Amino acid sequence: MRKQITGFSNPTVKYLRSLRDKKHRKRAGQFLVEGLRLLEDAREGGRLPRQLVLADRRDPHPLLERLEAEVDAAGGEVIETTPDILTKITGKSNPQSVAGVFDEWDTSLGALDCGTASIWLVAQALRDPGNLGTMLRTGDAVGAGGLILIDDCADPFSAEAVRASMGAIFTQGLAQARWEEFLPWLRSGSGQLVAASLRDAVPYRGAPYAAPCFILVGNESQGLPEDYEAACDLRVTMPMKGRADSLNAAVAGAVLAYEVLASLDD
Repeated sequence: MRKQITGFSNPTVKYLRSLRDKKHRKRAGQFLVEGLRLLEDAREGGRLPRQLVLADRRDPHPLLERLEAEVDAAGGEVIETTPDILTKITGKSNPQSVAGVFDEWDTSLGALDCGTASIWLVAQALRDPGNLGTMLRTGDAVGAGGLILIDDCADPFSAEAVRASMGAIFTQGLAQARWEEFLPWLRSGSGQLVAASLRDAVPYRGAPYAAPCFILVGNESQGLPEDYEAACDLRVTMPMKGRADSLNAAVAGAVLAYEVLASLDD
């Protein structure tokens, strides 16, 4: 049965609204996702929301009906509320008619299996959630195993990052670690660490990439620390023909990912 919520002061509304804040997300271990497409991507990726929130005035949709049935069968909670309350929950003036609450999952390095893919993306101190989501989306596009976030990065479970990922957060592996933890983990296997760099770098076209290849990009404004670059197996650079001295971090990661993909496919 659906739970009906009609009051703005309802404790459930307050809780769902709190998930827009990183502090509350981390304390609860849950995050909020808005929109049928993202929820369908999650379902196809094997993840169902713990709570499904529906606007009481909405157009019928077979995907939404299937999602509701699967959430109910899995023991989740289905909530029906007004569009105004859904606006308060999501913080958007014109929200879609459905949102879901998901449990965060294990993002330790131990949860990843490097043998599942030939390409992995790694971002160090990436602060823009849009860039983070874009890198997840790029990873999905090139068939990467996932994204590893090093040091203090933006929250991958924020609404902005989830939205920018276009559902890839549910299809890509995801890990968070400090550099001091990541490097020994990587060196325990056969992965090649490749940095986008200007220091002692070779042209990115035709560079000797090897699988599994871990493509490392740095902070949007600072780039990679020098000692991080020194620890890489290969440093590559991309030509800058105009006045710009660098590419956006997510764009650089995408360019390198497709070059590595083409190289490994040859």
